[in-house]
Amino acid sequence: MRGEYKVRGGKLVAVELDVDSHRLTNCTISGDFFLEPDSALDDLNRALNGLPETSSVADITDALDRALEEETSLIGFTTEAIAIAVRRALGKATAWSDHTFEVIHGPAMHPAMHVALDQVLPAEVAAGRRGPIMRIWEWDAPLVVIGSFQSVRNEIDPDGLARHDMMVVRRVSGGGAMFMEAGNCITYSLVVPASLVEGLSFERSYAYLDDWVMGALADVGIKARYVPLNDIASEDGKIGGAAQKRFANGVVLHHVTMAYDIDATKMTEVLRIGREKLSDKGTRSANKRVDPMRAQTGMLRADIIDAFISHFCSRYPTVRSEYRPEELEAARELMRTKFLTEEWTYRVP
Repeated sequence: MRGEYKVRGGKLVAVELDVDSHRLTNCTISGDFFLEPDSALDDLNRALNGLPETSSVADITDALDRALEEETSLIGFTTEAIAIAVRRALGKATAWSDHTFEVIHGPAMHPAMHVALDQVLPAEVAAGRRGPIMRIWEWDAPLVVIGSFQSVRNEIDPDGLARHDMMVVRRVSGGGAMFMEAGNCITYSLVVPASLVEGLSFERSYAYLDDWVMGALADVGIKARYVPLNDIASEDGKIGGAAQKRFANGVVLHHVTMAYDIDATKMTEVLRIGREKLSDKGTRSANKRVDPMRAQTGMLRADIIDAFISHFCSRYPTVRSEYRPEELEAARELMRTKFLTEEWTYRVP
């Protein structure tokens, strides 16, 4: 069996192995990494042999660390990367290439429908009725989407919300508030099996699931970087933020909102945002627009989205898809019974 893992910003690690009596045997590590002294490769291979096939990434990493001399240098990879490759070889973890992603860029809907779809679609993937999904949101009404654990009172100015005819909806994932008007940002959701991030820490999983969008941003002329835990930034400041929800059914929801052209004055009238947070969004004053993607690319939002989809499809196996009638109906029902109710919206007052 063979497993591979490409370290983000680093090198490829591959592990070939057999399993005999539920133990790892004939383990061979290879890759385009650097290792000094080179005799340490034998130490690493020996450390893998004999481990139980049920060993976790943490267990394998610990065994590898204990096998290395203090002066050993691993360049371009880590013992954790080897452990993830082992888990992939055993079929416990999967790679992007192991899946065919359904790409959806559907019609504009109320943004609360997208919040509801982020609960409906993971259930469809878990049940096997859908493959993993990458979808782009399009919406036709203004909305503030707050994180699952945020306080409405602390985050929202009710007078500003009413003045701009907006409403607030709580999503299932954590993180911060999203100020959404049609055309002012780009939001996408990934729905993937937990095996894709198996063995990765929460922090590493954020960067891993958004690695493709770094390439997509580069395609449109934006030099971006990931800022732990969950921010995407350029030289001019923050572009967007990610949030994640891991469901008990073995599916991970990961979504990102990136600013295209936001009215900062209106945003600060609706959200309780101080100067510290404004500086993080690439503006020193509320009397201007937060427009990193529009200003840095000069491109229409629709053209950026097309470039994003093209980049994603060029990297991974994909098929184009659409929302199914039964999924939309389930989302409408969830809007009525959960996401538009005061009990859910004000569960954290």
